[in-house]
Amino acid sequence: MLVGDTSRSRKGTAWANIRKLLEQADPDWYDECVVPGGLSTGEGLIAAVRDVDGDDEGEAPDKRRLVMEPEFARVLAVAAREGNTLSAVLRAAWDDGRLRVLTRKDPLQATGAHISIVGHITTEELARRLADTEVANGFANRLLFTCVRRSKLLPDGGRLDPAALDHLAERVGHYARRAQTIGLVRRSQAADWLWDGAYRQFGDGPGGLAGALVTRPEAQTLRLSVVYALLDGSAVIERDHLEAALAVWRYCEASALFIFGDNLGDPIADRLLAAIREAGTDGLDTTAQHQVFGRNVPAARLAHARAELERRGLVVTTSERTGGRDRRVTQARTNEARLGDRGA
Repeated sequence: MLVGDTSRSRKGTAWANIRKLLEQADPDWYDECVVPGGLSTGEGLIAAVRDVDGDDEGEAPDKRRLVMEPEFARVLAVAAREGNTLSAVLRAAWDDGRLRVLTRKDPLQATGAHISIVGHITTEELARRLADTEVANGFANRLLFTCVRRSKLLPDGGRLDPAALDHLAERVGHYARRAQTIGLVRRSQAADWLWDGAYRQFGDGPGGLAGALVTRPEAQTLRLSVVYALLDGSAVIERDHLEAALAVWRYCEASALFIFGDNLGDPIADRLLAAIREAGTDGLDTTAQHQVFGRNVPAARLAHARAELERRGLVVTTSERTGGRDRRVTQARTNEARLGDRGA
C-alpha cells in the first residue's frame, strides 16, 4: 500500500514507468494477469482464478493476478460491509492460495492462486477507514504499508531513457523466467546468522493500531528475502538479500508509526488520550475526564480505557489528598520518559 498525500506524492506516476517495464518483461502475463482495480467481492476475485470440474473450459488458464487499486479506500469501505467476503478471501489468498466461498448454490473455489495487490490511499483516508475489526481479523497486517512522497521536482516531466528501460525490462524478464526453474530456496550460513538475530527482535514491535499493522514481521521479511534472491537469479538467500528485506520491513514499521502514532483503535481511549495531552502538565482528574464525553460514558468503560493507556505507558495517574476523597489526576507521559522506560 502506497500511503501519501493526494497528487503531491505522485503515487500514480510511480506506477506508470513500472507498468511499461512489466509490460515489456512479460507481455503475456501483463495482458492476462494485471487487473485495473475493481475489487468488490470475494466471489468476484475467486471467479477470476477459479477451478472447474471435468472439461469445463471456464477454468482460469493462469492463476496469477496483480490488482492495481488506485482508490484503496473504496476497497476498505466494501470489505467492512456486513456479509462481504472480500476480506476473508484476501486473507486466504495471502495464507496459501486456496480460495473458497461455500455460501452459494454453486460453490466457488480456486487452488494455486497467487494474488498481488498494489493500492494507493491517503494518510487521512487510511486512518479514518481502516476499521479496528479489519485490523483485528488480520486483513491489514497482510499488507505492507509504506509512506511515499515524490523524490524530486520535475517541472518539465521525467525523461526515462528508452534504452535503459529496454535493458532493465530484459533483465527482469530473464530473471522472472529463471525463477520459475528454481525449486527450494535456502539461506546461506551468513544469512542464517543474521536471520537468527533479527528473529529474536521481531517480538518488540509498537503497540496500538500501528502495532496491529506490523504483527507479521517473520513472514513478510521471509517473503521479501525470497523475492530479492530470485531477482538475483539465486536459489540461495544471501546476507545482502536478507538485509534488503529487513530494511523494507523496518520502513514499513516506521510508516505505520507515522500514520497511526499512539492510536489504539479504541475511540474512547484515543479521545481520552487526546484530551489529557491537551490539558498539559495539569492533567485531568476523573470528573474532567467524564466531562470530555459529556458524562455519557459509563465509569467502568472510562476506567478500562484509562487503564489501557496506563498499561501502554502513555499516561500516569496519581492521587492527591484533599481532606476528603482523594483526587485522582491523569497526566500524559512525555516521549523522554517513555524512551527512558525502554532503555531501562
